[in-house]
Amino acid sequence: MKPVDVVAFDADDTLWHSEDGFHAAEARFVELLTPYASPGVDVMAGLTAMERANLPVYGYGVKAFGLSMVEAAVTIGQDRVPTKVFAQIIDIARDLLLAPVRLLPHVSEVLATVSEHYRVILVTKGDLIHQSRKVGTSGLDHHFDHVEIVLEKDVDTYARIIAEQGVDAHRFCMIGNSVRSDVLPVLDLGGYAVHVPYPFLWELERVETLPSGPRFAELESITHVPGWLGIRAD
Repeated sequence: MKPVDVVAFDADDTLWHSEDGFHAAEARFVELLTPYASPGVDVMAGLTAMERANLPVYGYGVKAFGLSMVEAAVTIGQDRVPTKVFAQIIDIARDLLLAPVRLLPHVSEVLATVSEHYRVILVTKGDLIHQSRKVGTSGLDHHFDHVEIVLEKDVDTYARIIAEQGVDAHRFCMIGNSVRSDVLPVLDLGGYAVHVPYPFLWELERVETLPSGPRFAELESITHVPGWLGIRAD
């Protein structure tokens, strides 16, 4: 068993699908805006740049993404974009907000197993209302001793959560799909961190290289988490 008291899980793209929906939405946005973009304009790059600029103002989540799509459409298309296209952009965001939670394989079994041996919490970032709805409708909330929905996953945020959990940082483990958000800040604090990649990753979550060391692991699937923690199968 790993010398850990608290095991924290990310939500989006760790416990359930999320980024594949954004990926499809981005493709639809590019399809809608390309006819109105000036020659040589990269529509997708324009949307990503708008999202990056808006992060300090809008934060994360579908609503922030929707606003960035609208602003990018105005910037890219100027006054050439008709009202019907803006209506379709709004529909893209609404569909994402109303989409049902789609659990990744074996998530419930893994959480049940880990929670028998460790205190398990959820740490996710994004829009409070949307993330709360997803947690509540996922059928997984009973596995968590605590749920944190945060504006950002950085060193200060994790330090606060760890302190509030009454655990030493060296005995805290974070599991998630983003090296930037779920791994690096926790390693900086001296905790354990596990990277479980998802097929799609938002451009603004990318890092150049993976960390290394005895407190970091990259696992192919969340099903390997109990074994990595040292939990023996019955």
